[in-house]
Order: sequence, then structure tokens, then C-alpha cells
Amino acid sequence: MVSARESVAELPLARFLARCHAEFATDHSGEVATYIPELARANPSDFGIAVTTVDGFVYEIGDSAVPFTIQSISKAFVFALALDLVGHDRVEAVVGVEPSGDPFNSIRLGADNRPFNAMVNAGAITCTGLLCESEGGGASARLTDALGRFAGRRLGVDEATFESERATGDRNRAIAYLLRTHGVLKGDVDTVLDVYFRQCAVSVTARDLSVMAATLANKGINPLTGEQVASSYAVARTLSVMTSSGMYDSAGRWVYRVGIPAKSGVAGGILASLPSQLGLGTYSPRIDDQGNSVRGLRACEALSSHFGLHMLNSGGDVRTCIAASYDVGSVCSRRSRRPQELAILEAHHAECIVLELAGALSFANVEYVSRRIRSLQPQLSYLVIDFRRVSSISEAAAHLLAGALDDLVARRVEVVFSGVAKGTPLEASLSGWLGGKHGVRVIAALDEAIEWAEDRIIQRQDGHLDFQKPTLLAEQQLLTGLSQDELSSLADLMATRNYAAGDRMIESGDPAASLLFVGSGLVSVRLPSGVRLATLSAGMAVGEMALLETHRSADVWADTQVTCLELSLKDFTGFRERHPRAGERVMANLARLLSKRLIVANNKIEALASY
Repeated sequence: MVSARESVAELPLARFLARCHAEFATDHSGEVATYIPELARANPSDFGIAVTTVDGFVYEIGDSAVPFTIQSISKAFVFALALDLVGHDRVEAVVGVEPSGDPFNSIRLGADNRPFNAMVNAGAITCTGLLCESEGGGASARLTDALGRFAGRRLGVDEATFESERATGDRNRAIAYLLRTHGVLKGDVDTVLDVYFRQCAVSVTARDLSVMAATLANKGINPLTGEQVASSYAVARTLSVMTSSGMYDSAGRWVYRVGIPAKSGVAGGILASLPSQLGLGTYSPRIDDQGNSVRGLRACEALSSHFGLHMLNSGGDVRTCIAASYDVGSVCSRRSRRPQELAILEAHHAECIVLELAGALSFANVEYVSRRIRSLQPQLSYLVIDFRRVSSISEAAAHLLAGALDDLVARRVEVVFSGVAKGTPLEASLSGWLGGKHGVRVIAALDEAIEWAEDRIIQRQDGHLDFQKPTLLAEQQLLTGLSQDELSSLADLMATRNYAAGDRMIESGDPAASLLFVGSGLVSVRLPSGVRLATLSAGMAVGEMALLETHRSADVWADTQVTCLELSLKDFTGFRERHPRAGERVMANLARLLSKRLIVANNKIEALASY
């Protein structure tokens, strides 16, 4: 039996990471950091790589489980936490967002006496100070807990490293006193620095970093736990500053060659977050003169270069967001209709258009969709937009879609959303912009949404849908073409059956022993799982497959009060012997009905295949 670990190792990305690890492990350039004495104890041969996708799949190679201290990588997450807890106005008033051009531990502020950004020590200490103001004595615990939520597990503090940093942190004290002199930092300097040194001494692994990075890539939602750890606003601003200032003085080279928002730490960790795709974490304690892990840099650059992951190298055809587009003339619902209803839908099919969307909807995708909507026929009255295949929608895209819906409402077009599962991030995104919008309704299943639109078209033309109006035996589709004498002979063999709404009329797996002819009401044919296969009304037969099968293949439920005429197969066999022409006509009618169902299925396939 192949183990799960062996199975992962055979995946293409796992093989590539293994090759990178084997090659770069032989690079012995760089030195272990010693300015914090405890960091000098790291094993220089340690080297681990981990990648976590936004759907929560983790790749690991090498020493990905070896613990080390997070150091400056914590700055990115403390910045995000400050934006959410303290508020962006307060944070942005005292911390800038520009690259400094100076070393990360420079004792210099900008012309406005603010730290240049949150990724240098001055800015990071300021953010920690803001959290100390907000959380008081619980600031350190709050920070450690937040880092753990990003990682998806409880994290601890390396006390030895904390003590080492506190004992040798005079430069950071000088920075803190400078901040306090200019009124940027409030409160006791030593208290703030103790929290700052402790956040830098939080113990993580390369795997932890990859999950933390994937959480940023996933708009603040941890892909392993599903928890919304940070707001999308905080994540976007954090990634922005990481892009310009996360890699110390080599940030420009990093953006040029790698092009993924990242943050490094002098203990040897690198975290890189590619929005909507993946998070990367590496660990190797040999660092260059800029404070970045030598092997980690090479691994990140190789991954970006080999797979074209530079954030400005993205592409794709926006038109692929529409998986299918059709009207109710080519693809109808599973509701079987009477001839007069079918005639109405045939004449007015262009009044309802269905758009099936797919993928992650971006601003560009929805801009294309909005143009497609605008170009739809002037006789459009109903638009069904299906989101079953949509994984996410950006705020910008949702905002743009809301504008397109406003235009439709102004044209008196009713809009139906289908395929939006309750409790999902997609529902939250859509409801945030579109909740309560006039003229928009939500119907869970696409088929039911199409049926709703069909009903409205028929009602507009015919005035009503009378499901309870009794139907004569001569109007039964399966009995079309039979003479009055033949119908009378059949009627003598039938028994009346009445069902209340919600009754199960036929159960899947039971022997197929009879046919039911619906005289009034609505019935649904469903799989045991609940998936609807068809909805039938008066004038249609239920259980007609008994003429071809020995056991029932689906359940049949009464959707309303239903009256039927039941004919046993035994009696029908006798009828066919006495009236062979009538028996042949019934079987021909059955073949015609099955052919129509196949045509509908083929139309659906063709509609999907055309995109």
C-alpha cells in the first residue's frame, strides 16, 4: 500500500521542491546570525521548504518541522492585527508605507517623524506599542494567540531567545526612545519592548510559515481551520507593504526577480504569499549581508521562475468566467409542461437568459459579464445567474455586479441567483454588496430557478397556472391517439388514487407494478439523494418506466394535493392483448417522450460545450 506521504511525493510540485532542496542544500554561503547570541546556536545545515495552497494542501520537504524563531516575519502579522484591532486611521497616522532606503534597524524616522513603514524595526515597535495601548497587559498573549491563528495551531515563545534579545536590544531601545520623543510611542518603553522581543521570539517552523502565508493569500481565511483571521482590508495593506519593504534592502531585487509579497527574518525564515494561490515558507539559518536566508532566496526565486508565479505575470481570458449561456428555448427546466405551456415558452423563450459563471470572479471577469448582460436581447424579462462553479468573487467584482444589476432593475428585468450555498464565503461576499437589492431573488438550485422563470413567462401570457384543474384521460400524453372505445376500456381497469402534499407516491427500489396517470396537481421525480429529475403535472404519466424496468429507479413525491388514476401492469398487459394497436400506440408515445428528454439533455451538453 502506498502511504499518503509517498503519494504526495509523486505530485509534480513535490518533485520540483525535492529537486530544489537537493540542489540548494549544497550552497554553504552566508553565515548564521550572531548579533542575537541565541541565534548563533542554530544548525547551519538545516534547510526546509513548505508550500500551502489556498485550499489547504501542504507540501513539505527537508527540515520543514524544525523550530526557529519568527523574528522580523512577525512584523507583517502584527501590522495586520493592529489595522484590525486599533483601526487603520490610527495606525496609518503614525506609521508610513514607503521604503526607507536604510537598514531595517536604522535609528532614523521620516521627515514627518513617522517610521517609514511597518517592516522596519521603528514601524514594528510602533505597531506593537499601539497594541499595548489597546490591550494593556494582555498584549503579548494577544499577539502570540494571533500568530497561532494565522499558523492554524497554538504557538509558543522561545524563552531563551527572548532573554537573549532583551539583553542585547539596546539599538531597539534607542529606536523606541526616539519614537517616544516624537510622541509616536506612548507608554513605558521597556514594557513595549518586552512585548516586541517576545513576539520576535515566537517559535515556528517552515510549515507554519507556509500556512501563515497561505492565510494572507486566502484573504485572511486560514485554509486549514477556515477561520477568518484578518480582514481583507488588513491583508491587502499588509501584502502591499511586504511587496515594497518586506525583504530589507533587497526588496527591489526581490520584486524584480521573484515578484511575490514576502517577509524575511534573521533567524533564517522567509515567508512569501501569492494572493489567491499559495503560501511559501522556507527555513535555512545561513543569511546574506542583507539578513535574508541564502537557500531560502534561491528556493523562492526558483519556484517563481519555473512556474511563472511573478504577481505581475498573471494572465488568462476573462471570457472563461462564463461556462454557458442559453435561453429556455434550448435548455429548459426538468418540469414537464403541457402542450399549451410549451407553445408559450417556444414563442417567448428569449425572455429568459441563463448565465452559468465559473472560477474566481475578478473585476475584469465581471466587467466582461456586465457587457454581456448589457448586450442581451431587449425582450429580456428574467436573468438567471448561476454560481455553482464560482469559487470566489472579489469586492471590486461584487461592486461592479451590483451596478449591472441596478441597470437590469431599471429595465424591469428580474434577476435570480442560483447555486449560492448558505454559510459560504461566496454567499457572504455577494450578500455584502447585493443583499436586499430590489429585483434580485435567490433560488438554491439552477433547475428550480429556470422553472420559476418559465412559470412567470407562462403566467404573463396565459394569466395563470392551474395545477388542480382536472384533466381528461384523452389529454394524457402517453395515451395520445387512442380511440374513445380504447380509452373507455382502459378507464374500466383504473383505480382512483389521492395523495396529500408531501406524500411519497412511489419509492425507489420497489417492484414496478403499475402506472399512475396524473389527473390534477404536481408531482416530482427525485433520486434518493433528493436531486430532482423531473416535475410532472396533470396529463402526464408517473412510473411509466415500469413498461421497461422491473423495479423503481427513483422516488415520486406529491408536491401538491394530487389525484391519479392507477393502472396495474398486469391489467395493461391484458389490455394490450385485447387492443394490440392501442398497445403499440402507447409504446410509441413512450418512445417519443423519452426522445424529447434526450434532446433536452443534448441541448444542455451543447450549451456547455459551446463555451
